[in-house]
Amino acid sequence: MKIENTKAQMRKGVLEFCILSILKNGDAYASDIIEKLKDAKMIVVEGTLYPLLTRLKNADLLSYRWEESKSGPPRKYYKLTQKGEDFLVELQTTWEDLQKAVKITTTTSKQ
Repeated sequence: MKIENTKAQMRKGVLEFCILSILKNGDAYASDIIEKLKDAKMIVVEGTLYPLLTRLKNADLLSYRWEESKSGPPRKYYKLTQKGEDFLVELQTTWEDLQKAVKITTTTSKQ
């Protein structure tokens, strides 16, 4: 078993949560989302993001708007919908529960 495969699967499992968390702070252009994910070492291949954004939009968790650009074609900016905000709250709770569970299972206590 290769550790890199396991690490990649762990990152993929929380990628949607990370995207929604980024958008919680305001609308974002796809390249801004990619940059934040790359900085956090959460995404390596840019092509991974676009199918996720489409899936999140189709689930009504995101919406987008087109904005004219002074230096090229219009840009698509993504934002959380109300359903997306509610979903993010649920994911945050689940994330906290998972962290607690991992801590409990990885902490050895001597009795």
